[in-house]
Amino acid sequence: MNSAKVKRYWGTQHVARICNVSPATVANWIDQGHLKGHKTPTGRRRVLGADLIAFLGAHEMPVPPELAQGRGPDTVVVVDDNASFLRALVRTIENADLEVELVEASNGMDALLEIGRTHPAVVLLDYALPDMNGYEVIKRLLEPGRSLDAEVLVITGGVKPEEEERLRELGVRTIISKGNGMPAIIEAMRQALRRRKAA
Repeated sequence: MNSAKVKRYWGTQHVARICNVSPATVANWIDQGHLKGHKTPTGRRRVLGADLIAFLGAHEMPVPPELAQGRGPDTVVVVDDNASFLRALVRTIENADLEVELVEASNGMDALLEIGRTHPAVVLLDYALPDMNGYEVIKRLLEPGRSLDAEVLVITGGVKPEEEERLRELGVRTIISKGNGMPAIIEAMRQALRRRKAA
């Protein structure tokens, strides 16, 4: 995929770091219309790279090279229907200093929409979702006319060997048991992001 055509979105944490202010200040700027941005269905604020460049220019702030070149933090779509697990996972990833932009989804259909919109580097996909399972989500992502440029990591409370085999046939190389805890998920993400950069 031509990364130049991918719209890069920046979250409040990254914008705050660039502007040397708190994430709460960035959220206020967006809410008050000083900085053009939008809210995701889960309430997170996002700023398009071009809008951030315009804002920095208008306020005579330096534009970081990665922003000027249309690059930005890698996006990771995190999909899980268990709200408390999803919150805990997002918090853990944010505290792990992986320098990624997180997008959340709580079912397969929302996951497909977010993956199509953000073109993530990595997808953390819960196998058991209310509307379709992980296999069905990946199968849809691989349909003709779609392009999947992300590495999909499947998180599961347990799958049968034949289900695991079907996932591997679709190209899934990492299946993580929730029983192994958050550190196992973070380490798998770190390795996937490393592979992505090396590719």
